[in-house]
Amino acid sequence: MNTEIELDELRALVERRAGIHLDETRDRFLAARVREHMQERGITSPSDLLGRVRRSNFEYEALLERLLTQETSFFRYPSVFSALRNTILKEMHSRKFWENPRTLRVWSAGCATGEEAYSIAITIAEALMFVEAWEIEILATDISASALRRAEQAVYPRRELEALTPEQLDAHFTRAPGPDHWLVRPRIRRMVRFAPMNLAEPVYAGRMDLIFCMNVMIYFTEERRNALLRAFCDTLNPGGYLVLGHAETLSKCPVKLESCRHGDSLLYRKPLAVVKEAAPAVALEKSL
Repeated sequence: MNTEIELDELRALVERRAGIHLDETRDRFLAARVREHMQERGITSPSDLLGRVRRSNFEYEALLERLLTQETSFFRYPSVFSALRNTILKEMHSRKFWENPRTLRVWSAGCATGEEAYSIAITIAEALMFVEAWEIEILATDISASALRRAEQAVYPRRELEALTPEQLDAHFTRAPGPDHWLVRPRIRRMVRFAPMNLAEPVYAGRMDLIFCMNVMIYFTEERRNALLRAFCDTLNPGGYLVLGHAETLSKCPVKLESCRHGDSLLYRKPLAVVKEAAPAVALEKSL
């Protein structure tokens, strides 16, 4: 069996189990990551790697960790968090202020090592009036077990906190053991719940007011992307928002969401006219 065939089989296995579509345009990326993985683990041939991945969930997950690019940072897209602060949260406050209980549910789908979820929590803590009177839950999910472990630890080196102002650093972080490491304060950590989730499989999230899914669907086929977008649309409460990455749009998916621009960010909003129904399961049909 030659290397190209083995890489194709690895590609097919990852798509079947994780829903991640590494098409031919990512051949160089796939080959480079597989080569790095083999060198690190002392594996001498692609066929040996393929055999290990087929036999062992541990080996499969180790390879998947290598293939997942965990590129994230605090407040990575400033215009998105400006929209959250100045548009979305103001609308939520006006619409929900007299509700009892006053709830806000947010989903960070593909949260990686937690920077996005904590950035959302910090923004809510700073921008939402009478935040202590709200029941706030930020559900942060990812397929990567190691990324979730780091997210739950909530410890970050100072160089990863450059987007925060000195006032934010002092208000929301405290010194942690280690050279110039910082720990997210309990008040912010309590707002976030981390959970493993594969967005290519049937999942349950309940109703959401806001969904962040940024730079995740670029790894999915069009069929799977559309299934996920329809599920997100069903999951959103009327008036809720969906936030995608800058390279992701709804142009090929007929879902009933209105687009609105804030700076250089495009947001999608579920019309308020939609009748609110009971919280559904987010059922995604596997397209294998």
